[in-house]
Amino acid sequence: MTQGSKYPDIAAAIRERIEAGEWEPGAPLPTLDTLAGEFGVNRNTVHRAIGALETLGYVNATRGGRAIVRFGAERTRRPRGHYVKRNLFLRGYSFPSASAGEQWMKHGEADKNPTALTDPRIAKLLGVEPGTVVPRRFRVTGPISEAPFQINISWIHPRVADIVADVDKNPAAGEWLYRIEKAGHWPLSWVEFHRARMPSKDEAKLLHIPTSLPVLEIVRQGTSGGDDKPVEVTEYIIASDRVETVMTLERDASAVDPWPDEEDGE
Repeated sequence: MTQGSKYPDIAAAIRERIEAGEWEPGAPLPTLDTLAGEFGVNRNTVHRAIGALETLGYVNATRGGRAIVRFGAERTRRPRGHYVKRNLFLRGYSFPSASAGEQWMKHGEADKNPTALTDPRIAKLLGVEPGTVVPRRFRVTGPISEAPFQINISWIHPRVADIVADVDKNPAAGEWLYRIEKAGHWPLSWVEFHRARMPSKDEAKLLHIPTSLPVLEIVRQGTSGGDDKPVEVTEYIIASDRVETVMTLERDASAVDPWPDEEDGE
């Protein structure tokens, strides 16, 4: 067996040690030279093993030759249902995947500067022309004590911009949506569009994932209950190994009992 053919076994051995907790999430693995000496192979073989672990989502490989253990290797998956919940003690909403009463935090600085909306898909959903400068709320969030869970980008229609101008002075999650509803747009309703895609380099860096790991992109369109026109569009970008969508299927009126005249058991 050649050295190059040993890399799957080396990858499996390192994976077992990560899962056993030998290296905590966020900690670097030993250098390529150290691992090569430990396994009795050359650096290239270890490099291939690290590459395999990166594809599986266990590590982030760095340019300096070190690999960082991913938080995703230790975090549990979060089911994403279809309920929007009112926060019990705050004026706002909790959307999937947040759990009721769970505290989330911002990672890094939030950006709320007006920005030109150049994505034609998002512009169409918001009901503005591409290139229109609109209020944008950019933040990276996740449950307290966890690494970043998702990137949130909210685009707010200019007609409700004044309503949410000072919203970040209030820490309540979803407070800006409450303000919009109170100003005559009650009740807001939402529809989501889901798709899988590969992350950009910036997105991968913010989420602590390799660029080889797909992300789930969720685009939520919020519509006014007053005039049935869009007031906001929010993008969620989540590492695909961190979330799964759960939906209950309902029977259509056509899916009726095909044996109405037969008794049970016959």
